[in-house]
Amino acid sequence: MKLKVRLTLAASLVLSLCGMSHAATELVIATVNNGHMIEMQKLSKHFESANPDIKLKWVTLEEGVLRQRVTTDIATKGGQFDIMTIGMYEAPIWGKKGWLQELKTDAAYDVDDLLPAMRNGLSVDGKLFAAPFYGESSMLMYRKDLADKAGVQVPDRPTWPQIKDLAAKMNSPKDGVYGICLRGKPGWGDNMAFITTMVNTFGGQWFDMSWKPQLESKPWKEAITYYVDLLKNYGPPGSSANSFNEILALTNAGKCGMWIDATIAASFVSDPKQSKVADQMAFAQAPTMNTPKGANWLWSWNLAIPAGSQKVDAAQKFVTWATSKEYIQLVAKTNGWANVPTGTRKSTYAAPEFQKAARFAAAEKMAIDSANPTDSTLPKSPYVGVQFAAIPEFQAIGIAVGQQMSAALAGKSTVDAALKASQIAAEREMKKAGYYK
Repeated sequence: MKLKVRLTLAASLVLSLCGMSHAATELVIATVNNGHMIEMQKLSKHFESANPDIKLKWVTLEEGVLRQRVTTDIATKGGQFDIMTIGMYEAPIWGKKGWLQELKTDAAYDVDDLLPAMRNGLSVDGKLFAAPFYGESSMLMYRKDLADKAGVQVPDRPTWPQIKDLAAKMNSPKDGVYGICLRGKPGWGDNMAFITTMVNTFGGQWFDMSWKPQLESKPWKEAITYYVDLLKNYGPPGSSANSFNEILALTNAGKCGMWIDATIAASFVSDPKQSKVADQMAFAQAPTMNTPKGANWLWSWNLAIPAGSQKVDAAQKFVTWATSKEYIQLVAKTNGWANVPTGTRKSTYAAPEFQKAARFAAAEKMAIDSANPTDSTLPKSPYVGVQFAAIPEFQAIGIAVGQQMSAALAGKSTVDAALKASQIAAEREMKKAGYYK
C-alpha cells in the first residue's frame, strides 16, 4: 500500500513538473516590418534566455496592414495580440477610450529619461499608455557643397523664403540636380505629414475650437501655393508620386539639393555605404514662416498592451526590456552606436559614443525637443498632434485631402479647387461624426 502511495505521489510530481515546463506564457507581438523592429526580433533571444517562463511569437506586417489588423483587434476586443506596435496617432486616442493598459514602470526603467515630447505624446492625463521604441521629428538635410558653391550659409533654423532662394540657386536640372525634394505621394501619413507642418508654420490649423475644418483659410492657401510653386520650379519631375523611399534614393544619388523629411533619414544619407554624397550632407531645423510652432513633426513607433489582456505582467516585462536604456546599450554593443533606435531617451543623446557616430544627433534632438503635440498651431486648436489631429476621423480626412494636394501638385487641379474639395470632404466627415451640425 505504501509503495502504491509513493508511486502515485511520484507520478503526480512528474505530471505537475511536466505541466510547469509547458506553462511558459506565450506573448503574441504585432509589429511593423522595418529595420529597427527586425533587429528587436533578433535580439529578443536575450530576453527569452533571461525570462525562460516567457516565449515570444512575432507577427510582422507591412505598416498599412499592421494598422488595419491591430485597429480591428483592439476595437472588437479580439484578443489576438498581447503587445501591439502602434503610432503616436493611435496612442492618445486609444488611451482615452480605455483600450490600452496603463504602463507601470519601476525606478530602473527611468521614465524621466524619456524625451518629454515623446512621453507627452503617449500620455493621457499624465498616464503613459505606450512606450516609445524609436522616435523622430523632421529636419532639413542639404548638400553643403552646393550651398557653399551658391555662397549661402544655411542658418540652424532657416525660413521658407531662405529655402526658396537656396533651391533656386542649387537647381540645375541639366546636371541632374534639383533644388529641393519634398513628399507628394497622397496619404495622411505621407504627403500630409509634411504639408501639415508647412501649414502650421504658415499659421494654419486643421480645425478651429468648434471643430470646423479650416482648409480654405488664408494660411492653407498660402502654404499650398508656396509648396506647389516650389516643387514645380525647383523639384524633380513626378514629385506627386514621391514618398520617403523615392526621395531617399534621389538624395543618396546626389540629385536633391535639399530634402525636408523624417530625422531617421539622416543616418541613411550620411552613410557612405548608401549615399554618394554622404560626406557633403549637412543638417538644420525644418523651415519656419509666420511661427515656429508645429514647423517639424513628431512621430514614434511604440509598444502598447491592450486593456483586458490576460498576460499583463509578462507583456509589461517585455515592453520594459525593449524600450529600456539597457536595450539601446545592447544594440550599440551588437551593431554599433550608429544603428541604435533614436528619438526616445535623453541618455542616448548624452552618450559620447552616439554623438561621435551620429553627426546629425544634435539637430535631431533639437527638432524632437521643439515639437509640442499639445501646442502645435498659432491659433488655439482642440486636437493633439503636430502633423495629424489625434481623432479617429482624421485618417479618412487626411487621405481625402492628401489626394487633392497631390492632384494640385500634378497640375490636375488648381490649389483653390483642391482646397475647396478638401473642405467639403472634411466637413462631411466631421458632421457625420457629430462634431458639429
